[in-house]
Amino acid sequence: MGTMTMTATVGLITTIPDLSTPAGWLPVAFTVVMGLAMLAYVVLDGYDLGVGVLMRRASDEDKDRMVASIGPFWDANETWLVLGVGILLVAFPMAHGVILQALYLPVALMLLGLTLRGVAFDFRVKAKAQHKAAWNRAFYAGSLIATLAQGFMLGQLVMGFEAGWGAFAFGVLIGVCLVAGYALLGAGWLIIKTEGALQQQAVRWARGSLWLTALGIAAVSLATPMLSERIFDKWFALPWIVLLMPVPVATAVLFFVVDRSLRRLPTRLAEGNEYGAWVPFGGAIGIFMLAFYGLAYSLFPYLVVDRLTIWQAAAAPESLMIIFVGACVVLPVIIGYTVFAYRVFGGKAQSLDYT
Repeated sequence: MGTMTMTATVGLITTIPDLSTPAGWLPVAFTVVMGLAMLAYVVLDGYDLGVGVLMRRASDEDKDRMVASIGPFWDANETWLVLGVGILLVAFPMAHGVILQALYLPVALMLLGLTLRGVAFDFRVKAKAQHKAAWNRAFYAGSLIATLAQGFMLGQLVMGFEAGWGAFAFGVLIGVCLVAGYALLGAGWLIIKTEGALQQQAVRWARGSLWLTALGIAAVSLATPMLSERIFDKWFALPWIVLLMPVPVATAVLFFVVDRSLRRLPTRLAEGNEYGAWVPFGGAIGIFMLAFYGLAYSLFPYLVVDRLTIWQAAAAPESLMIIFVGACVVLPVIIGYTVFAYRVFGGKAQSLDYT
């Protein structure tokens, strides 16, 4: 409670620290790494969470192929979440306390969901026939709970952790829209990794998720500047409104490109032509990247909207320097392993078998 009281009194920044000193540039460096780690998590674990959400509407045979398509990747994808939260904890301890205090329940639900889907992933393969359906439902439920919790946390972050039914309803809306966004990523992934009837079904799933995803991005984009005069000025004051216009324009273009591709793909795939099969997944990644850029631009340099900057929340420069050296070692290893895994397990998904 003392942390919340202290941070609530922090006003808007008036000066930026000297970026040539460790106390100035180290928090910026860790903010960039943390942001990129969370973006990597949303894209990579987002598609396999999306596959889990889509499993409810698939046949038993297709469920096995869907799980096989994410089998070599899903566990490693969660490494990026660990990295992002770990940086928040060790590099920005004050912000970690404020954010986790405000989001204690949804964080607990997210961890419950991730644990449930992890257990179900392994047990469904070894389960007897009469129990396999239950584990499939557990995998779906874990994926859905984790996604809803992440979307709710995003909504609360945008609202500045305000109390009240309006902020709660906004968090629920973003949670539902993030389910659609992850389903779009998951369906795009299945279009690339599968064949036949499941591939065609993935196209239909993607079309059903596309515009609900657009609603979520539009809601965040409209709510963020409305809640803060500082953010409003960053987007709509001259010359920024002109310089930043390519961001929403490019996002709209990507939605149009993905929609156009999804309308054409069924005919091509039926003819055995997979030209452009990567477009929905690639376009969805581009949409998420642009949405992330817009949110990051709006929030920077605050970790808690208009209350706590990265410099106010950062640990001591001496501690940050030690952590920075460790990050320089760990980060290339994670990137290298991720690239290696995707190269080794490229191509169409094969049957998943642990026998």
